[in-house]
Amino acid sequence: MDDFIDYVAPVAVESPCVLVCTLDLESGWCFGCGRTREEIANWTAMSAEERSTVLAALPARCGTLEQRIAASIG
Repeated sequence: MDDFIDYVAPVAVESPCVLVCTLDLESGWCFGCGRTREEIANWTAMSAEERSTVLAALPARCGTLEQRIAASIG
């Protein structure tokens, strides 16, 4: 088996995408996942550390978006 090459499957990139791809014009965050256009476009090129940093910011961003939506509805 000297010629055998181990196949290593690509590592799946955990994405927060929920297929609601609409950006808030004020903040630039996606209403679905909370990422910016740049974060979405560069997601697969980001390191695991960069993705973790973005993921950590998303709950606060989505909370802000939800509050803004609730306030606009009245």
